[in-house]
Amino acid sequence: MARESDVGPIPVLVTAIGGGGHGDQILKALRLADAGRYRVFGTDMNPDCPQRSLVEGFATLPPANAPDYLDALLSTCHEWGIRALFHGCEPELNVFAKHRSTIEAAGVFLPINRTDLIEQCMDKALTNQRLSELGFPSPRYARVADIEGLAAIDWFPVVVKPSVGGGGSANVFIAQNPRELRALADYLGLGTVASHFMVQEYVGTPESEFTVGVLHDLDGQYVNSIAVRRHLKGGLNVRTAVANRTGNAALGPRLVISSGVSHGDVGRFDAVTAQCREIATKLGSRGPLNIQCRLVDGVVKVFEINPRFSGTTSIRAMVGFNEPDILVRRHLLGETFEVDFRYSEATVLRGLSEYLVPARSRHGDAT
Repeated sequence: MARESDVGPIPVLVTAIGGGGHGDQILKALRLADAGRYRVFGTDMNPDCPQRSLVEGFATLPPANAPDYLDALLSTCHEWGIRALFHGCEPELNVFAKHRSTIEAAGVFLPINRTDLIEQCMDKALTNQRLSELGFPSPRYARVADIEGLAAIDWFPVVVKPSVGGGGSANVFIAQNPRELRALADYLGLGTVASHFMVQEYVGTPESEFTVGVLHDLDGQYVNSIAVRRHLKGGLNVRTAVANRTGNAALGPRLVISSGVSHGDVGRFDAVTAQCREIATKLGSRGPLNIQCRLVDGVVKVFEINPRFSGTTSIRAMVGFNEPDILVRRHLLGETFEVDFRYSEATVLRGLSEYLVPARSRHGDAT
C-alpha cells in the first residue's frame, strides 16, 4: 500500500482558526512543517476571520453546540478529502471526544487524548483531586458552592476561578483575605448566577511559572516534553496583577495571573519537565497534554492541566518541537521518533499582527 507521502500532500483541517486560540497555533505549526507535506484547510464561526487567508480552503461552521455542527463538520471533511482533523477550541474538542468513533469511521485521523482524561482535566477540581490521589503535591483547593463554604478558606492568597471552562484565564481573580473573597463571591453571584467556583491556593512567583507540553503518541508511548518559562510583564501576557499585601515575601512583590497568551524562554528545563512527564505518565496520557504549573522549592505545583494542544504550540514548533506534525507523521506516515529528541532552546516573544481583510468579504459594507 502506498504511503501517504507517496501520493501527495496530506489534506488536514484545523477548526476555530480565528480568535488567537490554539486553532491559530496549530495552523501556524503546520505551516512551519516541511513544505509540501500538508494541504491545510480551516474553519471558523466568523466568516471574516483573518486567518482564512493562510489556508488553502476555508469554510464557516456553526457553533460546536449547534445541532447541525457534526454534520457540517463531516460534510466539510468529505468535501476536501480530509485525512487529519485538529480542534481549535475546547467546545469542539468536547464534541470530537464525544463523537470520536463517528469521525474516525469517516476515515479521519483524530489526534486527541483519551475521552475520559479530557473529561477529567476539563474540571479543575477533579484534576486537583486526581493529582492528590496519585501523590503529586498540587496547591490546596476547595470547590465552593455557597457562602458558608467560604468560611473554611484560611490559606490566603487564593485564586478564584471556574471549575469548568475559563480558558485563557477568563473569570479568574485573586483574593488576599476573607473580605476580598466574600466580595468576589458576591460579584460572581455565588449561589445564583454561579452554582459553584473553585478556590485554589496561590503559590510561587511569576518568575517560576511554566507551561509544559508532554507528548505521548496515541498508543501511549512517550515522545518528548518541552517547557516555556513565562515572561509575565506586559499587558498582552498578564490577566491580573496586584501588589502583594499578604506579608508573605516568598510570593514576590506582585501577585500575577497570566492571560493565557504565553511567551518566554523555551527549553528542556529538566527539573520541571521530568516531574511533568511523571504526572502525564501516571495519568495515562495518550496524545497532547499541557500542564500549567509553578516551580516552588524545586517541586512542580500544578494549577491546571489542559488535555489538548497548547496556546504555545507554534512557539514550540519554532524550536523544532512540532506536536501536530509529529502525531501525523507517527500515525499516518508510520515514522518513529527518538525519545527526548533534541530541539533548540530560545527566547520567543509575541506581539500583535495586523491583517488586511479584503472589502469583498466584509458583509454589509458598501463596495
